[in-house]
Amino acid sequence: MRIDDAGRTWRGSRTPEGPVSLCLEDRPHDGEVRARAWGPGAAWALDQLPELLGAADSWDGFDPRHPVLADVLRRHPHARIGRSGLLMESLVPAILEQKVTGQEAFAGFRMLVRRFGERAPGPGADLGLHVQPTADAVRRIPSWEWLRMHVDPARSRALVTVARVADALERLVPLGPVEADRRLRTLPGIGVWTSAEVRQRTFGDPDAVSFGDYHVAKDVGWALTGTPFDDVELEAYLEPWRPQRGRVPALVAMGGLHRPRRGAKMAPRTHLPARVTWP
Repeated sequence: MRIDDAGRTWRGSRTPEGPVSLCLEDRPHDGEVRARAWGPGAAWALDQLPELLGAADSWDGFDPRHPVLADVLRRHPHARIGRSGLLMESLVPAILEQKVTGQEAFAGFRMLVRRFGERAPGPGADLGLHVQPTADAVRRIPSWEWLRMHVDPARSRALVTVARVADALERLVPLGPVEADRRLRTLPGIGVWTSAEVRQRTFGDPDAVSFGDYHVAKDVGWALTGTPFDDVELEAYLEPWRPQRGRVPALVAMGGLHRPRRGAKMAPRTHLPARVTWP
């Protein structure tokens, strides 16, 4: 993604019809978002755009229950959970984010896209916009190239595994998030956290909670009770909100609520051969 000097958001994607550059211009005073698209996937991306922006989402039936959540929802009444409809596009970065620092995850994804993806079509290319590599390209990446991208063997094995069944995984989208969760978690290297991240992004699943995340349980507990949770405590606490449990951590994040972080940060690993300059 890129944001240009005019404040427009550019997004490069690989749709079922092919690559696309999508340009979004937010016009809040008119209550509009204007979009243009280039490339073989342009029509698909424009048809999918309302759902990407959250048009299919609804807060009906969600009871904030807690005054903190009610206040955040009051201040953000138009917030919606979008859905991309693209499973592999969500799954690849989610695997790269497993059990590493954000710096490592973002750097690895950036190198993967730039080395093995392709330039986005149309004017997006002039902005340096890329689309993710095809599943076939991911399958063919040798082990030493993964290490050069600072991706350890556990994550690279998971990426190659899902790339081998990419077509079958994309066919999960019409089946919905519950069935997708069940089938995703039969694959080696795909657990509760990764499945939740994919369901949030692909389906806009309001019940998806990233159990196992380094921050989510602690931040929700701190924001709503004053005491950080572990995952077991978070799961029990969120049960009354089922089937919209994911909206609780979403509201906590939307409100900028997180516990004070005074301790040392998790350090990026240095034993892999990638040459990465950490910010």
